[in-house]
Amino acid sequence: MATPTIAELNDRARDIFRLVVETYLGTGTPVGSKTLSQLPGLNLSSASIRNVMQDLEELGLLAAPHVSAGRLPTETGLRMFVDGMMQVAEPSAEERRLIEQHVEQSGAVEDALSAASAALSGLSACAGMVLVPRQEVRLRQLSFVPLSQSGGGAAAQDGQALAVLVGMDGSVENRIVDLPAGITGSQLVEAGNYISDRMAGLTLQEARERLVQELAKDRAALDEAAQGLVEKGLAIWSNDAADRPILIVRGQANLVDDHASADLDRVRQLLDDLEGKQEISRLMEGAMAASATKIFIGSENKLFSLSGSSVIAAPYRNADDRIVGVVGVIGPTRLNYARVIPMVDFTAQTLSRLMR
Repeated sequence: MATPTIAELNDRARDIFRLVVETYLGTGTPVGSKTLSQLPGLNLSSASIRNVMQDLEELGLLAAPHVSAGRLPTETGLRMFVDGMMQVAEPSAEERRLIEQHVEQSGAVEDALSAASAALSGLSACAGMVLVPRQEVRLRQLSFVPLSQSGGGAAAQDGQALAVLVGMDGSVENRIVDLPAGITGSQLVEAGNYISDRMAGLTLQEARERLVQELAKDRAALDEAAQGLVEKGLAIWSNDAADRPILIVRGQANLVDDHASADLDRVRQLLDDLEGKQEISRLMEGAMAASATKIFIGSENKLFSLSGSSVIAAPYRNADDRIVGVVGVIGPTRLNYARVIPMVDFTAQTLSRLMR
């Protein structure tokens, strides 16, 4: 059966559906017909409400976890509610003040991003997340140290070398690279000197582009083996940086709340997802393509097919109005969307102002 649209529900069904969802999001527990009959303004008997809830269950919008329990919204129902029925509440003056205070009084940008994650965690009772813009390393020096003790003119015996990258900011990182067959120690020095002399001050991407240009014009004064090592050396750093998004997560303890004891497997799965970070980072990066806040509910994303979690994420921009990162929260699907969505959006706006 196809999922109905809001317009296809009659007024009574819409009212009862909205009350079920709002009550469930507020309590985290299934909602019974007796509870709804006692709410002001509905003026329906428990039996009438129960019949409508049964219809909504058959439409796939509500579910009953147990035979005698009340109903709760399905993920499909939550999506319908969020997209078409929810009344968004703007952050209060106190919430805005706390977010701005955390972000604007943190000094360095890195500290402000971490503070934004912590502020969102505290206010939303979820885990706060910030995807940090990658800092592009500018080369000062790149050298290759053979992992064998062969002499300068002899071929490196082990087929590997340690690539040592020194950035203009003084940072030092090491990677092991496989060497082209037959390369000698002197060619390792030649390759490192070429990069250090010709490409100092460039980002890794800029260095790769310059190498391509010089090779095309036959102006790269390198033999074939050293040329291959230069290409591999620059590539391993560029690819490595692309695979290492920086994700700041704060407030994981909020996920173990009063309702967690009834669903410990789901909570453990969510904490495992956060511990890995890589898949969560990819999800957050997906929100960078959006111009507004993105909402991922439960198994709509395969990452949360087991943990049943939701993510609310909004992009933030730099001085050039270019999206450089994402801020958001992760929590159970029962989180208070109407309150948290504008809170995430306001935090993204605050970070964007900071970076201008």
